[in-house]
Formats: sequence, C-alpha cells, structure tokens
Amino acid sequence: MSEVRRLVYSFIQFLGDQFSSGILTPDAKESLEVAIQCLESAYGIDHSTTEAGNGRNPLAVSRPLLEIFTSAVQNEPKQPVKTTSEEDRQQAEQLKNEGNELMKIEKFQEALQIYNKAISLDDNNAVFYCNRAAAYSKLNDHVAAINDCKKAIALDPSYSKAYGRMGLAHSNLNQHKEAKECYEKAVNLDPENDSYLSNLRVAEEKLRETNLRSPGGSGTGTGPGLGGGMPGGGMPGGFDLGYLLNNPALMNMATQMMSDPNMQQMMNTMLSGTSSQQGGGAGFEALLQAGQQLAAQMQATNPNLVEQLRQQMNNNPDQPDSGESPNNQGL
Repeated sequence: MSEVRRLVYSFIQFLGDQFSSGILTPDAKESLEVAIQCLESAYGIDHSTTEAGNGRNPLAVSRPLLEIFTSAVQNEPKQPVKTTSEEDRQQAEQLKNEGNELMKIEKFQEALQIYNKAISLDDNNAVFYCNRAAAYSKLNDHVAAINDCKKAIALDPSYSKAYGRMGLAHSNLNQHKEAKECYEKAVNLDPENDSYLSNLRVAEEKLRETNLRSPGGSGTGTGPGLGGGMPGGGMPGGFDLGYLLNNPALMNMATQMMSDPNMQQMMNTMLSGTSSQQGGGAGFEALLQAGQQLAAQMQATNPNLVEQLRQQMNNNPDQPDSGESPNNQGL
C-alpha cells in the first residue's frame, strides 16, 4: 500500500502543478481542486508531514511524475493512426444521407442504426455524431445526445450546430445553466442564427425562474417547467413559443388584427362554419380559406415580421445536418 500512496502523492503533486500552471479555466481548476481533496481523503495523504533533517514528505519521490512518465514511454511504439479510405468515406456519406431521410419520416430508431454504420466507417466526421445526436434526442436519450455533441465538438470546435443541439438536449433535461452556456457558444459562432438567439433567451428565462424557485441553487433545477423541458414552451421541432409570446411586434400586430371588425367577422364565420359542419369537408374548406385570408392580412400588415416567423420555423435544431463536412452546416 505504501507504493500506491507514493504514486497517489506524486499524482496529487502533478495535479497541483497543473492547477498553478495558468492554462486551465476557472471551472477546470475548481474540478481539479475537488479531485485533489478527494484523493487526499481517500488515501490519507497529509502534506504537512515531513521527515526530520530534510523537510520532505516521506511519500515524495526524487522526480516529478510527468518526468517519470515521459522517460518510461519514450521508447513505446506509437499506436497507428486510423485512416479512412476514400471508398469508406463515400459509403459513410451515403449512409448519412439515408439516415437523414429516415429522420424526415420520423423513423428515428432506424436512422440511429444507419448513423452508427456511417460512424463505423468514418469516425472523424463531426456531422455524423451531430446527426446521431439528433436521433438520440428524438428517442428521448438526451444524455447520449450530449455525449455525441461533445464528440462532434472535439472534432470541430467551431461547429455551432453541435453546440445548439447540445443546448437543446440540456434544455430537455431541465439543465438550463448548461443549456445557456451551449447557446452562448452557438451564438458566438453563428451570431446571425435567430434560433440560437431565441433559445438563448428562453434558457436565460428558465434559469431565472429556477433560481427564484431555489434561492442559492446551482441553476440546474429538475422541475418540469413550462413546456415539459422543450425550448420555447414545448412546440414541436424546437419551434420557440417563448420567442413569439415575447415578441412585442407580433403581439401588437395580433391585438390590432383582432380589433379589426373585418377580422372579427372572419373569425366568427370560421367558427360558425366549422361548428355547423362538425368537421366535415365544407367546414375544413372554410377553415382553410380563413387561414389563408389571415396569412394574407399578416403579410400585408407586417411583411418583415412574417419573414422572421418563417426563419424561426426553418431554423429547426432537430433537423439533421446534410453537410458533407463540419464546415458545411446547411440543412
């Protein structure tokens, strides 16, 4: 046991050197400090104990652990780097496209299996991991989705969609602090993406609500929250209801439209038509016609706002990425 404790002591010394190196983030330093305390407690390491005459800890060794390790492995053969043939790369790309098509028709389990095959052929493509994360999210395995997003980011740190998708997974787990951090990184990488911006606002609001419910808490509450954990109040496909309800231009336009006598007459006609037909063909046609008239009036009243809504609908964070490389992030 004494040799094990000496190894642990050397490892703690190494962690202490890393802590003081200045290369770690504040969060990483905090985690490192906790790890050191746990090791000291588990193995009974006391740094205050010294030997008489030399002032050294009896567990100390003559050389730093990193130096010992470097010397020990310098003659070790390096593991060969896996290379992907062009044939495997093309086949993996084809499998990814098949998976994307399965996602569109909501065959998420089948899509997951196809993405697995693509990754087995080419495990250096960030898009494959990010798309598999979308499949995991649709299957409500949000932890696996987060892990795949991390793999995608490790391959391409500038992959904004991976951060956005990871934020969505954290939101579905009601981990709003982590979701906010992910959306912030996504916005920094793609500041023109309205979906990231609106989801960031929702995550910030959720975090404020959590902090109000749990004073002094970490902001990663597990309460159900509005919308069952979905960003923006649970609209399908990541559509952000919060963005709509908090958009003053939209709410002002809705108020003006509903005070318009013509609009009131249109709504009365629509409701009376659908009620009298009890959902029949004529009632559906009346509803469709009223909806078309409503859309036309919205377009005439505020075309810029309609364009914003269209962009919000198109920026679906669950949509798999069809890009052939991490740098091609189009849908």
